[in-house]
Amino acid sequence: MSRAEQPSRRTLLTAVAAVAAVPALAGTATAAGHRGRTAPARPVDYRAWTTYTDWRGGTTHGTRAVAGARPGLVIGTPAGTTDYTDPHTGTTAAWEYATWASPVHRLRVPATEVIASWNAHTPAGTWLQTELQGIYSDGTTTPWYVMGRWAAGDQDIRRTSVDDQSDGRSSIWTDTFAIDDPASGLRLLSYRLRLTLYRRPGSGTTPKVWRVGAMGSDIPDRFEVPASTPALARELRVPRYSQEIHKGQYPEYDNGGEAWCSPSSSQMIIEYWGGRLTPEQLSWVDPTYADPQICHAARHTYDHQYAGCGNWPFNAAYAATFDGLQGVVTRLGSLTDLEMLIAAGIPAITSQSFLSTELTGAGYGTSGHLMTVIGFTADGDVIANDPASPSNDSVRRVYRRREFENIWLRTKRYNASGKVVSGTGGVCYLYFPAHPSPVQRKALAAVGIR
Repeated sequence: MSRAEQPSRRTLLTAVAAVAAVPALAGTATAAGHRGRTAPARPVDYRAWTTYTDWRGGTTHGTRAVAGARPGLVIGTPAGTTDYTDPHTGTTAAWEYATWASPVHRLRVPATEVIASWNAHTPAGTWLQTELQGIYSDGTTTPWYVMGRWAAGDQDIRRTSVDDQSDGRSSIWTDTFAIDDPASGLRLLSYRLRLTLYRRPGSGTTPKVWRVGAMGSDIPDRFEVPASTPALARELRVPRYSQEIHKGQYPEYDNGGEAWCSPSSSQMIIEYWGGRLTPEQLSWVDPTYADPQICHAARHTYDHQYAGCGNWPFNAAYAATFDGLQGVVTRLGSLTDLEMLIAAGIPAITSQSFLSTELTGAGYGTSGHLMTVIGFTADGDVIANDPASPSNDSVRRVYRRREFENIWLRTKRYNASGKVVSGTGGVCYLYFPAHPSPVQRKALAAVGIR
């Protein structure tokens, strides 16, 4: 999102591959052993369906599970054909479809918010829709809410969130299910996810979904969070990309590069893990533009309803289009969680908002901004690749631990006008290998990702 201190769409919520296999990406000489501290308990529950058994355990209408090194879900015999009118192009087309619904997942933490994310391959002529249906704490049921209509490309449909979804008790805000009045005590106790896979009639092609999951949470309202104790000094070698050098480029994607913090951060970590775009994929970009892969990432994370590149699940899905990668959206509980991930060689993308006076050295304020945490200094301060920098060379920043932790984990803050607005409560993108090493798997499990 933009660096500018301006209203964010999410402020509405306040109103209602092993590292050893890629040695060039290992930590620098500042790395020190992690002390093995356990992260504090977090009011977060992430559940995903990824295995052959998982796919076999759902309710299917025309889909089938496929085994292999990366089990998935595909169209078998379509359940039927339907028309879809793209709201962003006005085009109506017929699509064969098939569906899969997960078993009911009972949340370990009755939730005020739920964010779904998915990883899939959608060849030309295919796309998918993800939905969520939940049961409230009073035993009643939500509608089936659309959490996203997605394709990796934009030649068939325009990827989009869906506005104006509410039953008067909960609503969808772009990519987030939210209880309208958490103070009422109403919570979501359980949910199901439903996937609908689409393809051109008679084409024989199919999407393939490798992961679908959701993060439910009930983060207490707070302007300040407890301070964690430093436990790691390590820095990962992550590519550095500035969003600012793309200012004015391709304004049809969220007014150009100044708002591209999310795709810029995503591309940094994708390339850390070895993901690369081909000259053919980048051939549409003006050859005079530096770092054309950032333009590509912006185009391929753009949400045509939200009118921005900051849709959290769309960024995770984009990362997973690169071979050997998967991506999730979750919440973490402290910088201790991030230290465990960095110790395992896993950088993370954090979402935060702050005044210019609240983060020393940033030089700007923001109503919503993504940056990449790549390590910690010997004093425990945060080393971040901040795309809101004037050049690639200036992207690496060191931010004070206490300031960074608070602006990232709080749920309430005061904006420049003195109004109480929302914070993200520790929202984080995690991109990691499809087959993590034992050390990576342990670190991910420690923060609730399996």
